[in-house]
Amino acid sequence: MANQTIKLGSGLRQDADTISAMKAGVLRFSNPHKYWVESSQKRYVPCAGDAVLGIVVDCKADNFLVDIKGPSLAFLPVLAFEGGTRRNIPKFEVGTLLYVRVVKANSGMNPELSCMDSTGKAAEFGPLKDGYMFESSTGLSRMLLSSPTCPVLEAFGKNLSFEIAVGLNGRVWVNAESPATIILVANAIMKSESLSAVQQKILVERLLKRVQ
Repeated sequence: MANQTIKLGSGLRQDADTISAMKAGVLRFSNPHKYWVESSQKRYVPCAGDAVLGIVVDCKADNFLVDIKGPSLAFLPVLAFEGGTRRNIPKFEVGTLLYVRVVKANSGMNPELSCMDSTGKAAEFGPLKDGYMFESSTGLSRMLLSSPTCPVLEAFGKNLSFEIAVGLNGRVWVNAESPATIILVANAIMKSESLSAVQQKILVERLLKRVQ
């Protein structure tokens, strides 16, 4: 690791040549060279690079104030959108659900958000319309975003058509043409956190039989 540049995520801190864990949990790794401590908790600690689901709580001239379940409100600059200029500032009402990326998360400061990926493209970021949003633990969110795809999402994906957006801040949004599908998927996800991979597959199979 001496010749590698590594990126530290939530739960880790570097002092000189020493890296320390700041909370209890499981050490996780993803390419290229990113490490973080994964723990299941209700409270979200913002970390730069995280994709989160935020709710607009106020609109200012230069930014939107957004609730991301952190210790303080985050702010989303009105120009933090692909091709954003003063002439095409988006208009969001209070209560609008947004899929955003944390770009700055320094202690003692309000986190800064963006609706662009690291290349300046909108990608999947932006407002989420319709559907159903529910809150979860941060551990469940990370499980849903894990690779390979977690069993509950993989099983549903083979049988149902739906959209899903998962925020690392413990919020999940599900949308589908049928309200019954939305309820089915959302309920299964909420029940899956404490289940093994085999149990998740059994749960989905049982739920699908009820609607077929």
